Parts: sequence; structure tokens; C-alpha cells
Amino acid sequence: MRLFTPSLLSLAAAALLSLQPAGPARADDAGLRQWIDGAQRSERNRARDPARKPAETLAFFGLQPDQTVVEVWPSVGAWWFEILAPYLRDRGRYVAALHAGAHNPPAAKAEHDAIEGRIANRPELYGKVEIAHTPGLPDTVKPDSVDLLLTFQNLHNWITDGNADEHLREFHTVLKPGGVLGIVDHRARTDRPADEQSKAGYLREDEVVALFERHGFKLAGRSEIAANPRDTKDHPQGVWTLPPTLRLKDVDRERYLAIGESDKFTLKFVKIARP
Repeated sequence: MRLFTPSLLSLAAAALLSLQPAGPARADDAGLRQWIDGAQRSERNRARDPARKPAETLAFFGLQPDQTVVEVWPSVGAWWFEILAPYLRDRGRYVAALHAGAHNPPAAKAEHDAIEGRIANRPELYGKVEIAHTPGLPDTVKPDSVDLLLTFQNLHNWITDGNADEHLREFHTVLKPGGVLGIVDHRARTDRPADEQSKAGYLREDEVVALFERHGFKLAGRSEIAANPRDTKDHPQGVWTLPPTLRLKDVDRERYLAIGESDKFTLKFVKIARP
């Protein structure tokens, strides 16, 4: 009979925990499923469920209905907003942290209009949504008050613009000690320069982990929920060549539809003390 030392057992336990969602959140949460399947979602957003896997992704990040959750840059399509805001309406708190600063002013205005329009048009669903802005998140959200902070396909913008450090400092400020930061973004190849790929929307996963850990976060888990091995990551218009953007329009359209959405990493960090 083989005996395991305490150190080996600790390592095994840590490895197991890193693969599990935090807390009791489950991909079969009936309350969450109600809003994933709900009529409040647009058909365009619902069509992306097979690629984005909302139930599995939110369970991996440990979403619970009584949490304070910040979603950073919810996007014009309000993809996760349409699920998170009604799910958290009764017992939790949902904060939409909208574009601020110099990055892509037309996109920022479109996002503001889209989110604020939904709040005005459906107050019974979205009337409790709180609006904040980032950069500037701690001006609205108290330090050490957020259970879960989420951002989807935005980090590549901040890295390209050179203000990723500013965003991460703000995220660290508002999260509770031990609070979770969940991120999904387009995964780069490891055999090409990182700066070249970031301009095409792709990020090296190892460099993302190193960046977050420099800002007082610890990697708590990674998932292949949004992986897509068909994505060769060498497209003429970068990640925007693929659906849903399809920047080349009808040029090789069927080819890019067959590839599907980009290959993405899904990473979960927890807030620890700054190094």
C-alpha cells in the first residue's frame, strides 16, 4: 500500500480545487437557467450560446444570486448583461462598469446608449442596475466591496492602449480580499511575438497570468470552456475575421463560419495582497 505524505496530499487537493468552480454555483442552477433561456435575451445573443456556454462559464467563476458583481465594459450587444442583471436583481447587486477614457469613443458611446436604453425600456428587469465607469471605477464602487468582477474580450484593448495596469489596479481596489476576478479573452499562439498578436486581438495566456499576478491576484483556476482548436489565429483581419464580426463580409465567409468563434482562455483569479 502506497502512503502519501502531507505535502503530496496538499498538492493533490490544490490541483483538484483549481479545476472546480468556487462555492455552490452549478451549471444546472435553475435560477440562472431561467434567465439564460429567458425571453429578455435577443435572438442574436442566444445564437452564440454554443460558443460562449454561459451556464458553464458563470458556474466556473462561482456566480451566486446574492453577490455583488461588476461587469466591466458590457458591450453594445449587452450579451452577459441580459443574463446577469435579472439574475442578480432580487438578492444581489449588479454594476455595469461602462467605457470611460480615450479608448474608441464611438464604441464607448454605443455601449452607453445600449445599456442605458435597456435600463430605461425594461425597468422591471434592469431598474436596479448600477452604472459605474472604468477607468474611474473606485469613484463609484467602494473598496473591498465586490465579490465577483467579470470582463469578457476586453483585456486585449487595454493592453493595446497601454492602460491595462490602470484597470487592474482599480479591479484590485474594489474586490473583497479573496474576491474573484473572471476573464475570458482570445488566446494567442505561443510561436509568434506577443505584441504582433495583441494587435490582432489575441493574447498569450502565460503573459496574462503573469500580468495579473504582478497586480496582486493569484490564479485559482483555468478552463477550456471556450476553447476552439479550429482557430488557426492567422487571419487577415485578426480575430475580427471570425464570427460574429466577420470583417471580410462575404470573402471566404463559409470558411470562417466553419471555424466559428475564436479560441479563448477562461481564467479565474482571486485577490490577494499586492506584491
